[in-house]
Amino acid sequence: MPDAARRPVLLRPDGTFWSHAPVKVLCLSRREGVVRIAVTGASGRIGGQVVRLVAAEQQHQVAALSRRGLLPGRWPPSVSARAADYADTQALGATMRDVDTLVFISSDGPVAEVMVHHQNVIRAAAASGVAHIVALSGLDADLSSPFCYAVSYGYTERLLAESECAVSIARTSIYSEFFLGFLATARASGQVRLPAADGRISLVSRSDVARCLAALALAPARGGQYDITGSRSMDLDAIAAAGTREWGTPLKYVNIAPGEHCVEMAAAGEDPWWMYAYSTMFASIREQRWAAVSGEIHRLTGRSPTPFRTVLARYKAV
Repeated sequence: MPDAARRPVLLRPDGTFWSHAPVKVLCLSRREGVVRIAVTGASGRIGGQVVRLVAAEQQHQVAALSRRGLLPGRWPPSVSARAADYADTQALGATMRDVDTLVFISSDGPVAEVMVHHQNVIRAAAASGVAHIVALSGLDADLSSPFCYAVSYGYTERLLAESECAVSIARTSIYSEFFLGFLATARASGQVRLPAADGRISLVSRSDVARCLAALALAPARGGQYDITGSRSMDLDAIAAAGTREWGTPLKYVNIAPGEHCVEMAAAGEDPWWMYAYSTMFASIREQRWAAVSGEIHRLTGRSPTPFRTVLARYKAV
């Protein structure tokens, strides 16, 4: 984006991005009272839920965007499937040309690729005249964080602030379903061996995140930041104890050194990139960067956050 078009980005005294940077609130363009809403990452777990939730309102036109498009018949008649790879700027621009509100599900993979993907999406949305962007971000969106994805979160939020769109940012905590993978792996040994020290996490379910994104997409474009977390913050002892109670399998948290964790991941055949990503994530957990608890889920959806034990029960047979 040319310097002449850039807007100043507000920073905290410590150099991190200020979460309530002003955004330009625009009126959504409407055609016969219908808002046109597009959702990226529609083939994913969260994006797919958002598409269904928004389409259930039956009063808007909904476009499901994914890398290769989606098979006909997967969505209700009100949903159109469009192919839009995060790396294909031309396709992104074409799919957003008639969009009023964009629900922007973050990309995945190596951080350098993610940052390019996010830049492509935001620039395409701004150039296409999208009025409101509802963006998925992370609770730890801080350039000083050891977590590798904190850089992409902060970079993305800066681009959003410069986009001249109304922006609603959903900063989510770590997903409960994601963290269950560590507990499931520990069933064989009975030990949850992770380098989290006494770090606490306000685990949040993907379904709650999807409901919040849908609520923000359907609401007037007022902008702002929303911390989407579970109702309580737990350390690894409490998380392991919850798994023991719900699954009937004794689980004990064993705090290990970061280096030992890397050795164990390598022995298990983990991909080098994800070894790095997990290592930096646990470094941020040790710094209590995922411990905050908010009431945004209830304020946005009228429902209480899904308890962790409920998520555990769904995966009892894992």
